[in-house]
Amino acid sequence: MFEHKPILHMKPLEALAIVLILFIGIGFSIIRYDANPHAPIVIAIFLLMLYGWLKKVPIRELESGLVDGAKSGLGAALLFFFIGMLISSWMASGTIPTFIYLAMETVNGKFFFAIVFIVTAIIGMSIGSSLTTAATLGVAFVSVSSALGLSVEITAGAVVSGAFFGDKMSPLSDTTNLASMIVKVDLFDHIKNMMWTTIPAFVISVILFAVLSPQKAASNFTNINELKASLLELNLVHWYSVLPFVLLAILAIKRIPAIFTLSFGIFSGIITSFFVQDSYGPSKILSLLFSGYESDTGVEVIDSLLSRGGMESMFFSISLVLLALGLGGLLFKLGILPALLDGIQHLLKRVSVLIGTTALAAIGVNLFVGEQYLSILLPGNAFQEAYQKAGLHPKNLARVLEDAGSVVNPLVPWSVCGVFITQVLGVATLDYVPFAFFCLLSPILTVLYGFTGFTITPLDQAGNSHN
Repeated sequence: MFEHKPILHMKPLEALAIVLILFIGIGFSIIRYDANPHAPIVIAIFLLMLYGWLKKVPIRELESGLVDGAKSGLGAALLFFFIGMLISSWMASGTIPTFIYLAMETVNGKFFFAIVFIVTAIIGMSIGSSLTTAATLGVAFVSVSSALGLSVEITAGAVVSGAFFGDKMSPLSDTTNLASMIVKVDLFDHIKNMMWTTIPAFVISVILFAVLSPQKAASNFTNINELKASLLELNLVHWYSVLPFVLLAILAIKRIPAIFTLSFGIFSGIITSFFVQDSYGPSKILSLLFSGYESDTGVEVIDSLLSRGGMESMFFSISLVLLALGLGGLLFKLGILPALLDGIQHLLKRVSVLIGTTALAAIGVNLFVGEQYLSILLPGNAFQEAYQKAGLHPKNLARVLEDAGSVVNPLVPWSVCGVFITQVLGVATLDYVPFAFFCLLSPILTVLYGFTGFTITPLDQAGNSHN
């Protein structure tokens, strides 16, 4: 998206006014009228193109910005297709049903939400993928909470919090590697430095989820034995059904590219499904991969629990991601995003203001563009020189990028992560946002540390960090 220079140069105030008008309009449409984000974003794209046309920008250039932006999301679109197929194949293979069964074994009435958060955090850190964690173990926990009559919104918040904690702190994570790479900091120094904000956010989140866990819902847990018995009766719970997940985790640890990792996960799920399902042939497998797994037991709870996945289920997500990134491409092509970044450069003399502004910039990119990687890349490139001039070690910048960039993305309804999580968990983004405690606390803590100076690492005169 950002290979070419912006075609317009404008004043920061003009850029800010345009952005506020567009995104207040999009937000109002989604919240007030309960609209899907697609149409408001298309209207915003039209208004931006009209603005560019009035500014004498050639139509071809506007189209180029739109296409370049959407093109940057093709990798995510392909991953969505693969994850849709992964979910359906893992349903048929018994992988996700087995996780649901195991999740039911671990839950209890007093600490359900805290357990969800801790378990998803561990799995997320082990495989380094928040989206994969949400699409597998997260689906299992949300399904269990729905079946038990517990809040799916709080459960989804716990899943998102745990998955993004794990992703943030894992050396296998794309965003963690990207943040350390963009500011040229050792990966493990970066992870170690993030612990100062991440561990407190984790502890506070555990406490909040424990407090929110139901105290009077113990009677609901009598239903759990019936659900477990139904899964066993359907022949969907087997020790070997976990093997596709084990294979996926091993490939992730070995840092095999995501497409290959997911492909092997799908392929192993299909092979396992032949041992689990009675009458699976090529026709059924192809239908499964496209349309998803369908349970027709006649038991509503079980059928809603298991009928998921497939490429078709990702069409909503993919179309929204491409539209949102196309909008981001236009914002850059018209010089709106660069103008906003340039406009705040003179404010960055104080450390507290510098860190706060970096956090706001990362959050802003998530809001304006909806892309997790760009929330790291854009501010990371824009603020490196400012941190050096302020005498701050670049690992401070890397930490802020993660605290306010990568973990904020799932809180934005039209972002890549927000759309995906809403789709796979079946819980609207705005419904789980109030309970995604870890993701909400991380940017607050990083800004607070900036104002207090706590754990902010300076550079010495030779350009090395103090020990």
